[in-house]
This record gives sequence, C-alpha cells and structure tokens, in this order.
Amino acid sequence: MPIDSAKLWKSLTDKSRLFVIAGPCVIEDEKLCFRIAGFLQNTCRKLGITYIFKASYDKANRSSSESFRGPGLAAGLQTLAKVRDEFEVPVLTDVHTEAQVSAAAEVVNVLQIPAFLCRQTDLIAAAARAGKIVNLKKGQFLSPLDMGQVVKKAKAAGDSRAKILVTERGSSFGYNNLVADMRAIPIMRQFGCPVIFDATHSVQLPGGGGDRSSGQREFAPVLARSAVAAGANGLLIETHPDPDHGLSDGPNMIPLSKMPQLLSGLLKVHAAVSHDGRRS
Repeated sequence: MPIDSAKLWKSLTDKSRLFVIAGPCVIEDEKLCFRIAGFLQNTCRKLGITYIFKASYDKANRSSSESFRGPGLAAGLQTLAKVRDEFEVPVLTDVHTEAQVSAAAEVVNVLQIPAFLCRQTDLIAAAARAGKIVNLKKGQFLSPLDMGQVVKKAKAAGDSRAKILVTERGSSFGYNNLVADMRAIPIMRQFGCPVIFDATHSVQLPGGGGDRSSGQREFAPVLARSAVAAGANGLLIETHPDPDHGLSDGPNMIPLSKMPQLLSGLLKVHAAVSHDGRRS
C-alpha cells in the first residue's frame, strides 16, 4: 500500500505528536533492515509515535577510502522499497548529487540533504523540485540562523508549499568533537519548519578513531531528552542490534533493544513540554 504523503506531512507538522526517524547508519543487508524496521514499527505503533525508517545506500563522506560505504544506489533503493512495502512505513535516505535525486524520489518518502552538503544549491533545488518531503541537515560549520538561507533556497526551488524539515546535528570546532547547542532548536523553529534533533550524530567524534569516527553513544539519550524539552518536533536516532559490530558509526548508534525505553522516556518529556504550553 502506498504511503499517503499528505497524511505523513500532517503527522510531522502536528505539534502535539512526536515523530522519530530511525534505522541503521548504512544499509548493511536486507535482513538487518527488516529486523530494525519491524521492531521499531511495532514499538512506535504501541507508543503512538510517527515512525520513518532511515538508512543510507552510500556513505559518501567516510573518514577512510577503505571504510564500508553501502550497497550503492540501485541495490540500496531496492532494499528501501522492500522495507517500505513490507512494513508499510515511510522511508528516508540521503542523496549526494542531483543525478541521484530522481531515482531516490521514485522510492523514498523523504529525501535528506547531508550536513556536509547543505550549501550545495543545485542539490537542494533538485530535491525540493522532486515533490517529496526534504530534510535539510544543518552543517557542522553553520550557525542555526544560517539555516534560514538554506530553507529559503529549498522553498524558492520548489514553491511556497515545499515540505521542508530542518535537522540540528551539532557544531564542530575541530579537535574531533561536536557541540550541541540547544538554542538551535527554538532558533530554527522560526523558519516555520518542523525541527529534528539528530541525537546520535551529535555525539560523534569525527575522525576520533584515526581512520574512522568515534563516538559517545551514552550521551545520545541525554541530548535527545534535552532537545525534546527545548521544542524539537522529532528525533533522528541511528540504531543497530549490535552497534559495536556495525559497519558505519557503530560508536554512536543506540542498541536496538534499548530503543523502547528511550522512546518511552522521550514521549514523556514531549507530553510534559506540550502540557506546559511551550510547544505553541
């Protein structure tokens, strides 16, 4: 059954409802994607959380040329289509070039612009014109206010009805670390788009492992709760049944078995903030 795009967008813009984008960092194989999607679909349905499955067919910005990048565009999109149809969940993936946009838009419900590419005007324009929901990730090198110009690019390329999400994922000051400033959440909400907090990439230690990135996954739940309290509409959380053996960003990913407890806690924070009247 096709995903109802209008219904999905209505859910994402419903300030009384929390949504989560979650899945493995990269498509390792179809079996893994099915396991994660099925588990999270069931968990989120029980909790009343809107769920979008996320996985990348290509990690084009790995620290080392020898790192696993994924199955590639064609095979990756085939897996994402199977996840979408098998579990009837919307799917998200990132695109890196204008040429990838049309192929990805045939399959996914949300096109994501990676943080490192958030200033690439032609890529943003191509994604906005595809008629899909577009998630713009804030570059580690941009201030929250700078993302206003990125949103304007996307809306100008699509139209005033363009369905845009913006995501905070921390800022880099070098020295293999990121800092998540929760002021970014209310600042970016001024752009009139739902704001997402990427809890797992925000605890990444870029290049901290020498030829790979390291991370501090133990802090991801802390930052996620802080972001929801600050007014985030949704969370992006990468997860894996065995993160220490994941093929990309393992040190940041949350163990799949811990996701129900994490999401349940986030839902309580969301409800408390909503009832307090600060989510207007």
